[in-house]
Amino acid sequence: MDRLEAMKLLVAVTEKGSFTAASRDLQVPLATLSRKVADLEAALGARLLVRTTRTLSLTEAGTAYVAAARRILEQVEEAERTAAGEFTAPRGELVLTAPVLFGRLHVLPIVADFLAAFAEIDVRLVLADRNLRLVDDHVDMGVRIGPLADSTMVATRIGTMRTVTCASPAFLAARGRPGQPADLTAMPCVAFDGPMATPAWRYRMPDGNLAEIPVRPRLSVTTAEAAAEAAVRGVGITRLLHYQVAGAVAAGALILLLEPFEPEPLPVHLVHAAHGQMPLKMRSFLDFAVPRLRRALTRLARGSGERDPALTDDIGKA
Repeated sequence: MDRLEAMKLLVAVTEKGSFTAASRDLQVPLATLSRKVADLEAALGARLLVRTTRTLSLTEAGTAYVAAARRILEQVEEAERTAAGEFTAPRGELVLTAPVLFGRLHVLPIVADFLAAFAEIDVRLVLADRNLRLVDDHVDMGVRIGPLADSTMVATRIGTMRTVTCASPAFLAARGRPGQPADLTAMPCVAFDGPMATPAWRYRMPDGNLAEIPVRPRLSVTTAEAAAEAAVRGVGITRLLHYQVAGAVAAGALILLLEPFEPEPLPVHLVHAAHGQMPLKMRSFLDFAVPRLRRALTRLARGSGERDPALTDDIGKA
């Protein structure tokens, strides 16, 4: 029996919550997966899992064994990376993630330049409008827009991002321009039904308090690009992150509204997991990408008339 393989399979089963999900994720036949975990239990002389038709849980012995197996597998992975030279030269595959549109507009150009500068590093760029779990999804680094919930991540702040409200000139000519957030309740809106969607739009009032404004979506869409395009076509007022409409605003196809009432800009970070020595491929990308991302966000802020916030090299626990 391959003990390391059996550990890897057992850890996958516990992380995915079922044999079926682990089988699908690892592309290992379900019968093979079940047999190898059973062989591991037999070799140990201990029951590790309690299986019913609906649930899967660890025994006390299983909990301790899985924790030890994770440590062992991490050490083996680090030893393999060391042997492959990841800690002595920048090489290997680097897996990055970013929101879809932000990644295409701001991360992809940096990645292209990075690949030209580092011939022995390959990059897999995963663009998704949901926050991947870096460790579980085997991702090295990710761009995060918004507050950081995971305190186990190491974060480098690269700037801030406004949340803006906008509409087309034709829409405003026909329907009028809202003078305050409450005016939105009587106007058609385009809602982006994304990961951070809420039933109301939040604005900062003159007294400093935040107000939740219920809006009436004439149209709800599942991508920011579709929301921006619908607003350009005059369907209604939309509310998106600034980078998602910056091009249309610069072209005059959309006009920013209610700027004095915008909430505080969201922080933007480049994050990675905090464990052990950082491979040189990650350190190389961090050093290469951070100043370029900061410049991109500063240009975006200046282009909109936003005051350039002070950006510091604050690498540390998020």
